[in-house]
Amino acid sequence: MLQEFPPLDPATGMPGPERMPMLPEDGMDEAQRNAAQALIAGPRGAVFGPFIPLLRSPDLMDRMQKVGEYLRFGSVLEPATAEFAILVVSRQWAQQFEWCMHYPLALQAGASQAVLDQLGQGARPQDMSPMQALVYDFCEELLRNRGIADVTYARALELLGERGVLELTALVGYFTSISMVMNVARTPPLASRKAGLLPPLPR
Repeated sequence: MLQEFPPLDPATGMPGPERMPMLPEDGMDEAQRNAAQALIAGPRGAVFGPFIPLLRSPDLMDRMQKVGEYLRFGSVLEPATAEFAILVVSRQWAQQFEWCMHYPLALQAGASQAVLDQLGQGARPQDMSPMQALVYDFCEELLRNRGIADVTYARALELLGERGVLELTALVGYFTSISMVMNVARTPPLASRKAGLLPPLPR
């Protein structure tokens, strides 16, 4: 028999208190300190979000943050495409940190608030651009069916090319992993969030 989740905390959107908070500096071993410093020295500039629980496994954190750094800052995907895909994955996992972090970034990249708010409510947004519609359908189909139908693949290939399809697929996988880590750790969203918390989707 499956255990029921406790009610969501209205302040964090998570089902209970944070399980893996930031480690105190004097509680880190050398590998953890080195991994934290490498993250601080990179484009993120701080240890936050998924990297707080991942710091328990510094080698894993180092490898994952490099993949994430590429997908965020070096990918062939346009920022508008990547940010929208991240929000689709975040919505599927009800991942509050990623939703609150990337919602304003998606707005800055050109997404309309109406489209994002419909996505946040769990609906297929109306009035999406052709690229947004492709990204939404690709991510939803991949997460739901564990694969992509020929017709969806053909649309993706036309708009993104082979490299773009591959990197979109990798982005879905990366942010799925990150979402799972933070949902297990109950990582709260940033205190300075500009987006509202996601409501839970029906089970």
